[in-house]
Amino acid sequence: MHLMLLALAVFAATYIFIITEWINKMLAAMIGGFIIVLLGIVNQHTAFAAIDWNVIFFLIGMMLVISVMRETGLFMYIAIKTAKLAQGKPLRIMLFMFVTTAVVSAFLGSVTTIMILVPIVMLITAELKINSAPFVITMVLASNMGGAATMIGDPPNILIGSATDYSFLDFVINLTPPVLMIVSSSLLLIYLLYRKNMKVSNESRAKLMEYSENNLIKNKRLLYFSLFVLVLMLLAFSMQTVLGLETATIAMAAGLTLVAVGSRKKVEKVLTHDIDWITIFFFIGLFMIVESLVETGFIDIIAGSVMKITKGEPRATSMVVLWVSGIFSAIIDNVPFVAAMIPMIEKLSVYIGDPAKMHPLWWSLSLGTCLGGNGTLIGASANIVAIGIANHNGLNISFKDFTKVGVVFTLNSMLLSTLYIWFRYY
Repeated sequence: MHLMLLALAVFAATYIFIITEWINKMLAAMIGGFIIVLLGIVNQHTAFAAIDWNVIFFLIGMMLVISVMRETGLFMYIAIKTAKLAQGKPLRIMLFMFVTTAVVSAFLGSVTTIMILVPIVMLITAELKINSAPFVITMVLASNMGGAATMIGDPPNILIGSATDYSFLDFVINLTPPVLMIVSSSLLLIYLLYRKNMKVSNESRAKLMEYSENNLIKNKRLLYFSLFVLVLMLLAFSMQTVLGLETATIAMAAGLTLVAVGSRKKVEKVLTHDIDWITIFFFIGLFMIVESLVETGFIDIIAGSVMKITKGEPRATSMVVLWVSGIFSAIIDNVPFVAAMIPMIEKLSVYIGDPAKMHPLWWSLSLGTCLGGNGTLIGASANIVAIGIANHNGLNISFKDFTKVGVVFTLNSMLLSTLYIWFRYY
């Protein structure tokens, strides 16, 4: 018990440092991660084994891909084209990017989508001379919403799909309807929250509309090769099971190929300027800290508490799983959290008995973890990656800035998910 209390104390202290920004979030996570080893809460082998290297190398691989593609001028081309289609109107651009992010995330995954689209929207806002933060935050929210709709859209769903025999179609049939409701209502929220704040000068709009985006492509040969590699990478992602490859291997193969062809003379620049090591090491520390909560039995206590509250009644259990997952995913990165929750759901099946009654619990876990991750800055992988990209480009989005928006959208998402689970399955 004393080890569990120590683990909770380290987690709480780390969380406070991240929220208050007294020290850099990466430093807070790494210090917390190694304190759990120094205190003997878990040993070094266990702590290091908890690091999801598939996630780490997937991120590095995607950063390499984005680095080379940025050199071609493609992102600037898309940025100007998008802004011109929206006639340079910020609110219209925000709504367009929100929908685009949600749709693309369902098929490319939330993290991949964020790594591709956030640099684009930051270029647009820079040209219009407006604050990028609301655009980045709402796109992150959209990525987690859209990612919840499919088995490959968000890391928690990938883990749930691996733990069950659900097909890609099962996820689409059961999760796309609530996601459509949530995305639609979120568009209204965006309009209500930002309609009076999106001001841009006529001069900036006029200047933007005069741009000739066709002149922005710097290297057509590299562009075509990059797009070819990108398509191959996305096809490989969709055929992972057949190929027997993890996402990290695919992303690293694509990234290293592009660097070898397009940036082989600038490898040091790529490694020092284009890889966001702050985000990478933040993830590493976070995985280590969360593992201490798993190893000391804290997650098992949550599972036992769920059963005590619901007494195994399926509808009540679904509601508790949904909201417990939503709340905890807001404060613990949802990747390690859902990994810890899957055994809990499997234990609940012993009490509930009927396999058919287990389906709503899995969908509740999916919606809770994917959508609850929007609650705070560290709730989901896409959030952390987006903030890292923003920081890398000189934009600081604080924990408070993200959370005061994220909580509103998360509550809306959770309430709609509750209604959906309640009326769809019971």
